Amino acid sequence: MEKTEIYKNLVAILDEAFEIEPESIQMESNLYEDLELDSIDAIDLVVKIQDATGKKVKPEDFKSARTVADVVDIVAKLAAD
Repeated sequence: MEKTEIYKNLVAILDEAFEIEPESIQMESNLYEDLELDSIDAIDLVVKIQDATGKKVKPEDFKSARTVADVVDIVAKLAAD
């Protein structure tokens, strides 16, 4: 799966699940400051990523994610495994 495709899917998840306007989501957007996600939202996001990819996301892999680009990289790595 290409990173552009992952990014588009992530934007769709953020829009549907968290009602974040797609126009406000950039690769460099900070999940917590710019997109105003909290720790509960982050857990929900992990669950939605797992549902979308069919792969298990380890909490320690996601703990360092701060930006949309970080999440895209994590999903790309999962998809490659």
